[in-house]
Amino acid sequence: MGVRQAQKQQSRRGLMDAGLRLLEHQNLSSLGMREVTREAGMSPAGFYRHFRDMAELGVALVEESLASLHAMIRAALAEEGEAEEVIDRTIEVIARHVRDHRAHVRFLVRERHGGVQPVREAIAAELQRFADEVAQALAAQPVSEGWSAEDVRMLAELYVDHMVSTAAAFLDAGPEAERRIARTARTQLRLISVGRRHWRNV
Repeated sequence: MGVRQAQKQQSRRGLMDAGLRLLEHQNLSSLGMREVTREAGMSPAGFYRHFRDMAELGVALVEESLASLHAMIRAALAEEGEAEEVIDRTIEVIARHVRDHRAHVRFLVRERHGGVQPVREAIAAELQRFADEVAQALAAQPVSEGWSAEDVRMLAELYVDHMVSTAAAFLDAGPEAERRIARTARTQLRLISVGRRHWRNV
């Protein structure tokens, strides 16, 4: 990589980091380009060498944030063992992810239903792709034998939504609240697990 290309990547990284810091406290729709460039220590003109507008910056942050979320979902899917152990470890994976990627999680939670349409659509599309991946993993498990593709997909969306909502709940939780959220999340996953085992008989 040449020096010029490295500098370009560094300045793009600076804008994204500045945007993420500012979005800890406000929505993307209320954030201005000049605020971002001032936070990044750049001129406003420098912004347009990397992004057409704030929506494009937002989509770039979605891609980065969802890459880390994807790693969380993959880690949860990779857990093996008895159902109770898998559930406990899944909740631990989610809590650890929030601690390590708090700004990313906060951005996704806030913008998932936010006012910037391209960003909202990018999040929805990526979560649908995650659900596709989860559905493939669930379909391969023996407990899913006899399930329709539609039901497996429904279950996959339920798991993805649960992981995202649990991550959102952990965001600003203190130690006691975190324990309470974890207990609730475990109970919910147990209910899903029990329902899954008996779904064919309904």
